[in-house]
Amino acid sequence: MRKWGPLTAVCLGTFMLLLDVTIVIVALPEMAGVLDASLSDLQWVIDGYALALAALLLGIGAAADLLGRRRVHVAGVVLFAVASLACGLASSPAVLVAARGVQGVGAAAMFATTLPLLASVYRGKDRSVALGLWGAVSGGAAAIGPVVGGLLTEGPGWRWIFFVNLPVSVAAVWLTARTVPESHGARGRRIDWAGTASFAVFAAAATYAVVRAGSLGWTSGRTLATFGIAALSLLCFVLVERRVAHPLLELSLFRKSAFTGVMAGALAYNMAAFAVLPYTSIWLQTVLGLSPVQGGLALLPLAATAFVVAAVGGRLLHGVQPRLTIGIGLALIGAGTLGQAVLGAGSSWPALLPGLIVAGIGTGLVSPALAGAALAAVEPERAGMAGGAVNTFRQLGYAFGVAVLGTVLTSRIGGTLSQEQSHALAGGGASGLRAAGVPEHAMRAAFASGLNTAAVVAGVAGIVAGAAVLLLVKGEQGAREARKDAEAPGQETVRVG
Repeated sequence: MRKWGPLTAVCLGTFMLLLDVTIVIVALPEMAGVLDASLSDLQWVIDGYALALAALLLGIGAAADLLGRRRVHVAGVVLFAVASLACGLASSPAVLVAARGVQGVGAAAMFATTLPLLASVYRGKDRSVALGLWGAVSGGAAAIGPVVGGLLTEGPGWRWIFFVNLPVSVAAVWLTARTVPESHGARGRRIDWAGTASFAVFAAAATYAVVRAGSLGWTSGRTLATFGIAALSLLCFVLVERRVAHPLLELSLFRKSAFTGVMAGALAYNMAAFAVLPYTSIWLQTVLGLSPVQGGLALLPLAATAFVVAAVGGRLLHGVQPRLTIGIGLALIGAGTLGQAVLGAGSSWPALLPGLIVAGIGTGLVSPALAGAALAAVEPERAGMAGGAVNTFRQLGYAFGVAVLGTVLTSRIGGTLSQEQSHALAGGGASGLRAAGVPEHAMRAAFASGLNTAAVVAGVAGIVAGAAVLLLVKGEQGAREARKDAEAPGQETVRVG
């Protein structure tokens, strides 16, 4: 226990925070019914968590270097547990969304300290084993999320997808306090609070503007004002990062085409692969009438295929340039998501299988390679910043993707309905349309059309991002930097993340 206790403690936290990204997907229809939640409310149940995680990851990581990584990690687990309890007890969509945001703050504290804690405890071969097992746990959490969510929703109820975090959190805190030593980063650094705040406001405002554009319109005064706030916050972030002594993200890194390409790939990756799945789950359950367990199993081929490909590909593709693995993987994700845009009024879940499997193959190629490619694109002393940036861009891509695709979905469905029916859609999804008297065939056709359009947008994003990676992450440069990274002691072990 003394040797592998720290790994167990860290993996428990990672398992919880990544599981909560996907576990809620199949519970969304049940939440909507119990809490009388609208489609935009459901978007925020997902985005509130992902946004807090993305916006605070870099800032909390810097704070942990000063305050102590174990201390911040434990505080994150405790906050995550308290927020999970609040989620499970939520009596309204507003309370649930707020609790999910707090949950994301706790997740950011855990995620930001995971790899530094492991790196401070393990050396040499033990580090390789530890990070390999951590990577497997990370992939497994995403893979089983929809199925676990379906079992809990159909069994004790959707609130238990949050309550199950409580005993796991207690075990994680106990193990961390007992087995993980405290560690700090470089002394003398200051926390970039201004950069953290401006980036958080940018992410939240941009997402809110996109979500509201679906109901208010892209040219409404409120939508344009919110986009203006997002633009101003982004400008402030850029100015702060150029002037502060210890920035969250050194903007000069984007002068490297390889780093820019990897960040573009990370941003598009989660959007292309996963952002359409919440709406697919709603279609499976509210339109087709599948149970939560059946809905989770219908989505399992993507995650299961990704898990197998990542495990096998890590050995077979060793030495292959990251630009090829990521670029081709993103293209496969895009093609697979496009392959899901084949639905009609009479379609059922098997129509999704080919596309889900192809997207899963691409996901299995991209996920293990992103972190290693980011590290290979920068100097060793900026490895921590690069690792934090790639995780931030991934979560930000998921949050933006859910918002954009939700707006695309509702706009497309609304274009086939009357104004009264569109209001019914916004208020209650498929149930609202049935209550408004929309014929079953017309409702199925409208949902299929909206889901197809969202899948096309996500698929195109994946293909374009794949081309950008192949273009920007130059082959010769990427190979040279990868060799340099492999020669650096301990650096090659981070590739599993």
